[in-house]
Amino acid sequence: MERNGSVIILTMRYKDAQAAIEWLCSTFGFEKHLIVPSENETIAHAQLKFGNSMIMLGSENHNEFGQFIKTPKDLNGINTQVPYIIVEEIDDHYRSTVAAGARIVLDIKDEDYGGRGYSCQDPEGYIWNFGSYNPWV
Repeated sequence: MERNGSVIILTMRYKDAQAAIEWLCSTFGFEKHLIVPSENETIAHAQLKFGNSMIMLGSENHNEFGQFIKTPKDLNGINTQVPYIIVEEIDDHYRSTVAAGARIVLDIKDEDYGGRGYSCQDPEGYIWNFGSYNPWV
């Protein structure tokens, strides 16, 4: 069955969501779309845009939904899902990410299936894949 207009949005929890938002924007180029603060300097909900895509994130909590979510720090650095983000100017993005101090876990390289990409880790241990390979074109 075809699902016209379907959109997938990654959701994440951070121990320090405020710091994560600033880091993701300054390092990767996300833009703040909506930030909903909560008590004790936490974030109830945030939406960050990247081109025509978006992620949603918030502070780690133990509410009904939060009980099912763990951070890489809770899992000894293990990630169970990793986003892939398409970037046309991948070499420029890589250089700015390195300059911002992100930990590169897989250096930039040409892929056998096309495109070029790299993987890095944010300060809370989430792994991010960036690449120029676009499976839609």
